[in-house]
Amino acid sequence: MLDAFDSEDPDDYTAGFPWHPHRGIETVTYLIKGDIEHGDNLGNSGSIKDGECQWMTAGSGIIHQEMPQPSEHMLGAQLWINLPAKDKMTEPKYGDIKSADVPVVSEEGTKVHVIAGRYLEKSGAFRGSFVDASYLDVEMEPGSSWNYESEAGSTLFVYVVTGSAAFEPDGEVREAKQALLFGEGRSIGVKAGSSGVRFLLLAAQPLHEPVSWGGPIVMNTEDELSEAFRELDDGTFIR
Repeated sequence: MLDAFDSEDPDDYTAGFPWHPHRGIETVTYLIKGDIEHGDNLGNSGSIKDGECQWMTAGSGIIHQEMPQPSEHMLGAQLWINLPAKDKMTEPKYGDIKSADVPVVSEEGTKVHVIAGRYLEKSGAFRGSFVDASYLDVEMEPGSSWNYESEAGSTLFVYVVTGSAAFEPDGEVREAKQALLFGEGRSIGVKAGSSGVRFLLLAAQPLHEPVSWGGPIVMNTEDELSEAFRELDDGTFIR
């Protein structure tokens, strides 16, 4: 799941996301612009600000909150990465990615922020312990071109944050707040529109496992999902 946000009106978002549980996934919150205060039952707390990222492994269970603060522009996305069945109940942990730690690869007309994975000679600021995902924030100048080659067999999609671009091999044009899931193949090409484009590129190997999803909890079976909600009711959710 990808939840994108883009607002210049604090009334849209300052209600935030008070204390809530997660199990069975990793949540990756990336801010291009803005300020989100956060805390969890492990004792972690702090703020995610411009160009920063929180990579949280919920594993067996975590309770946290995310409270956006008034900003000139709140712009970013939260990605949910499904954990493999064998790792669903792993110990929860937290990863903090500062803007200064995110490598940036500059090419002709293009700037690539490597949040996770690897692009050209640069390794990302973070590497997932359970799903080795690539996460790139790509900025392109008007009319520029860019090509990317993914790992064979991976699932790859893009979310357009601002501007527009034509995405090969099909030449489909996507504008801001639109996403594109690619089919089979390893290479994609991007031709930026007249106002340039900024998009998030996400890729990883598919798990090929069943999914049972209930709100903030993602498991493999309905029995596992029911057990999680029973534990929330009886106070045994946190291991």
